[in-house]
Amino acid sequence: MGKLVGMEVALAAAEAAALCRFEVAAVYPITPQSHVAEHLSDIVNDGRVDASFITVEGEHSALSAVIGASATGARVITATSSQGLLYMGEVMPIASGMRLPIVMIVANRAVSSPINIWNDHSDIMPMRDTGWITIFAENGQDAVDMVIQAYKIAENRDVMLPVIVTMDGFQLTHVVEPINIPDQEEVDRFLPPYNPYATLHPDRPISMGTLGMPEIFPEAQKAKDVALVNSIRVIKEVWDEWERLFGRKYEAVETYRTDDADVALLTMGSMGETAEVAVDELRRQDVKAGLVKIKLWRPFPFEDLKKALKGIRVLAVTDRAVSFGGPGGPVFSEVRSALYDEDVRPKIANFIIGLGGRDVQVGDFVTMVKRAAEGKLAEPYEFYGVRG
Repeated sequence: MGKLVGMEVALAAAEAAALCRFEVAAVYPITPQSHVAEHLSDIVNDGRVDASFITVEGEHSALSAVIGASATGARVITATSSQGLLYMGEVMPIASGMRLPIVMIVANRAVSSPINIWNDHSDIMPMRDTGWITIFAENGQDAVDMVIQAYKIAENRDVMLPVIVTMDGFQLTHVVEPINIPDQEEVDRFLPPYNPYATLHPDRPISMGTLGMPEIFPEAQKAKDVALVNSIRVIKEVWDEWERLFGRKYEAVETYRTDDADVALLTMGSMGETAEVAVDELRRQDVKAGLVKIKLWRPFPFEDLKKALKGIRVLAVTDRAVSFGGPGGPVFSEVRSALYDEDVRPKIANFIIGLGGRDVQVGDFVTMVKRAAEGKLAEPYEFYGVRG
């Protein structure tokens, strides 16, 4: 089933979009996403898909272009990173409010200032309230599978929302990994042609995204929220179907060695695999450690997280972004809020790590777990490894 190839993850993500037979791509290059844009352009230029590649002057225009194309009934793809994602931020709520099933690949990168091209999650976290389904890839196989899954999720009539698939910049995008690339026939069986609910066409004039007076605006926002919250059912159904067809299992919250764990790490993105090695090392030191990995960021998987943390006494939440002036990192805030009403909940420590691509090694995760278990954080959250 499929073909195992060694491929750079950014190129593989673009290949996944091609397997979905996208019809319009509009992408403005920005490091470390540029290889996605370049490869999508090559795919269109080589005639491998019957599609148009729109050359735009910036990320705002890129998203605006695919919004227009999606509104006409096309299957679309875009991608960005860092400041480019922030530049798209003005348009992102429009895409979700118009219920357009756009798929976006985000190569996570730190936002300025100072200028930094390396990976953290400070670009994606400000976008959590724009109404987009958001999924975190841990490795190259995740990135390929999730792009294909994203179209099936987004285009479901009970969802009709845009989807972001994130992959950590450089740590994933520029790394060559062994990846199973599904056959075109397999993807065609999994993902039928897009049948849009409503489309713009000069022969059938309709309006989309027009003025919302106060008499209807709250209801429109409520409808979007309900759709996003309820999309978790469809997401899980799509993941179950994927497992049946391709044999690879996906869950909103995944765990590693937590069955008898007393203390656990919590990660998102590519650092999960490094954290697994740290858990193995802690086990060799007779520390009952485990790992919890959040794959689905929006809609937030409240019940899945609570189930995964049953029996955990201490939880070390890692964040790769800062909520400046807030109670800790954005993931920490979400996790603590999710557990607020639980009668029995773990003691939670928050480590802000890996900002701007700062390396976080196995020994660092080991140290974080031990310090959390011993209650040695002087503050509610800690910038781990910061000098001075």
